[in-house]
Amino acid sequence: MTTLTGAHAAADETSDGARHVEFRTEPSAYRHWRLAFAGPVATLTMDVDERGGLLPGYELKLNSYDLGVDIELYDAVQNFCKFTNETRNGIEDATANSGQTYLAACNGTASGGGYELALACDHIMLVDDRSAAVSLPELPLLGVLPGTGGLTRLSDKRHVRRDLADYFSTRAEGVGGRKAVAWRLVDEAVPRTAWDATVAERADELAARSNRPAHAAGIALAPLEKTRTGTGIAYRYVTAKLDRDRGVVEITVRGPDDDAPADAAGVHVRGAGFWTLAMTRELDDLILDLRTNETGLGTWTLRTEGDAARVLAHDAVLLDNAGDWPANEIVLYLKRTLKRLDVTSRSLIALIEPGSCFAGSLLEPALAADRSFQLAGVFEEADPDAEPAAVTVAPMNLGPLPMGNGLTRLGTRFHGDAGGLAAAESAAGGPLRAEDAERLGLVTFAPDDIDWDEEVRIAVEERTGFSPDALTGMEANYRFTGLETLETKIFGRLAAWQNWIFDRPNASGPEGALRRYGTGRRADFDRKRV
Repeated sequence: MTTLTGAHAAADETSDGARHVEFRTEPSAYRHWRLAFAGPVATLTMDVDERGGLLPGYELKLNSYDLGVDIELYDAVQNFCKFTNETRNGIEDATANSGQTYLAACNGTASGGGYELALACDHIMLVDDRSAAVSLPELPLLGVLPGTGGLTRLSDKRHVRRDLADYFSTRAEGVGGRKAVAWRLVDEAVPRTAWDATVAERADELAARSNRPAHAAGIALAPLEKTRTGTGIAYRYVTAKLDRDRGVVEITVRGPDDDAPADAAGVHVRGAGFWTLAMTRELDDLILDLRTNETGLGTWTLRTEGDAARVLAHDAVLLDNAGDWPANEIVLYLKRTLKRLDVTSRSLIALIEPGSCFAGSLLEPALAADRSFQLAGVFEEADPDAEPAAVTVAPMNLGPLPMGNGLTRLGTRFHGDAGGLAAAESAAGGPLRAEDAERLGLVTFAPDDIDWDEEVRIAVEERTGFSPDALTGMEANYRFTGLETLETKIFGRLAAWQNWIFDRPNASGPEGALRRYGTGRRADFDRKRV
């Protein structure tokens, strides 16, 4: 049970003067959050340090937040189970699957991003003191949208009536008290005289609903060991080569070094060193690092190397012990990290070569890719005796790791093709060489060693020659098929509109609302609808 009451990562200067944002932190380094525990209840108190902005030149007034505040929030949430939108989606996923409930206890006005964070929680309490309110003032004050899910969660999650949501989102001062409850903006309004006792009572009630074993022991997550240079990033199982001349990141994920433990107890013994957990933490950190610090590297190639049988064995020990709390949480963490890959605005190209281990959980990055190439045969001149490249569909691909659209990546790949999906799923269990994988639709192309280098080169160079804005729009549309969900609406619709609106002159131009806010002058809007 976690309560959010109210409402350090660092950006270090690199040798070329750029600001490098680091996502690794831990509670003793927090500047903006306080973390406390009382039995089954953990309390996160938002108390933003106004002078603690991630970058110099601005203050974080009135509990407003920047990326640095959210890095700390993500670290706190992750240490229970699981960045801005993704962290809030993780909170909701933990409520659904991890026996956690998040209670937002707003003991003052929760405005903008603060209220959006509350909307990610399962239960919202607002102090009823005739001044506190909840509000989404971005449209009337800033000329933008509440872009971290606020609009979508009002309608799709809290079922606020459309006309009331329209009024609420254009009223800068917000709504409080009984009206906020009646409109479903909050769950209860509590007089200040009864506030502390009611919050504690509600937290205990919600904690009692958890299905988490009362005496379950978690896994301590020690700081990641990471090496970063101007040309590469390296962890134990994940490496990335940064090729700025080509605008490409070459990512390699390495499989387990040793055999899987026999049971859940063995997973507990290995702790943070258990391969699936260690690899997932490294991939998670790498994705965040590259997305934030390497925006010019728009194409990522994905490779794996190692023993596919060991990957499958590690998958199996987790799935066979799904009732074990830490084992289940590791699978959920892997699911959320792969979702982070899905919504990353980079072109993803999987390269399946001899020595690869694209099997089970490590097949998922290939299924997430925009294109995949699997070598037919071997590289005759380099290693004619090598085992040909193979991919393996396994139980981990058949349900435990859904995308934000609620479908597996196989289900998304074969959306509307029930026969193709059935054929791919029926091939589970055995390694599939290039000819079979291409026939089943599991890979895009299967060139031989004569054509391999040229076809891959053309694909990568072509990708880096296109408009990155157009690619982001195209990829986001193709990656999520099927019916919309809360997550796909937030990432595919709301975030896209927000980014566009932020760049429009009405928001960020010299006379726009963002520039005029706080000056006492109203924005001068271009009134044309486009």
